[in-house]
Amino acid sequence: MVINILSIVIGIALVLWGADRLTDGAVSVAQRMGVPQIIIGLTIVAFGTSMPEFCSSLVSALHNQPGMAVGNVVGSNIFNALLIVGAAAVVAPISILKSTVKRDIPFALIASILLVFLCGFDGKIQWYDAVILLVFFVIFMVMTLREAKAGKADGSEDNGEKKAMSPLMSVVWIVVGLACLIGGSTVFVNGASELAAELGVEPAIIGLTIVAMGTSLPELATSVVSARKGNSGIAIGNVLGSNVFNILFILGITGVICPLDIKGITPVDLSVMTLSMVLLWLFSYTKLTIERWEGVALIAIFIGYMVWLI
Repeated sequence: MVINILSIVIGIALVLWGADRLTDGAVSVAQRMGVPQIIIGLTIVAFGTSMPEFCSSLVSALHNQPGMAVGNVVGSNIFNALLIVGAAAVVAPISILKSTVKRDIPFALIASILLVFLCGFDGKIQWYDAVILLVFFVIFMVMTLREAKAGKADGSEDNGEKKAMSPLMSVVWIVVGLACLIGGSTVFVNGASELAAELGVEPAIIGLTIVAMGTSLPELATSVVSARKGNSGIAIGNVLGSNVFNILFILGITGVICPLDIKGITPVDLSVMTLSMVLLWLFSYTKLTIERWEGVALIAIFIGYMVWLI
């Protein structure tokens, strides 16, 4: 038990340090390329911080635990939208671009609804369902990269007064940060899962809670650190991008390799995942800001869901 607790502490420390390095490198890239932070958050940062979910879901599916694979994604998306955005907003109110409200949040919501729709037929994600998810992922990436190439941004955004580091150092910090995020989250998940098993916690609960939270530690650390540094574009972009990656890319790739049975994932879980994106849209739609009290509300809903689940 002591070794597992130590693994949890070490994992968290690695994740926090890695998030700090990744944020610095990503902001520097945004500065040098003249690209809005939201684009960097939606692509580079989101892809990197979604790697733990990808590895966990793929391994679970290959080991004939498809329910764990889907549960990891659903649980992670709920964790991202409620706890991570909530925590980041409590640290500092999150400013939202008009383009994010009009395109990015709705697309993340569409991805959630699409997953519910595909799972509603037979309780499985077949290979053809997975192909549909991947098609939507390609559409999302094309839209995002087109905006980056055109240099469009609905409203001005300051990428920071701090002088950008060299291109080489930017890449080094991004790679080092991602490595620490992925490695730290892996150590955390292993330690937490073994500790929960020792305490007699159900495997399904472990998947929807400990594994989902553990693989979302990179998003939590990155978004909170970004918010603290005033880089709200990366904070919200990381969450939205990760949620889209989790559903469309991770379940798409995993579902093509082997069918995914959503056994163990209830309508309540899928409803909370979808509702969380609706709340983000409503909170940001009116004044293009997620205030601290709204962050507290999101955290309260997450705690309520966890109490119901456990």
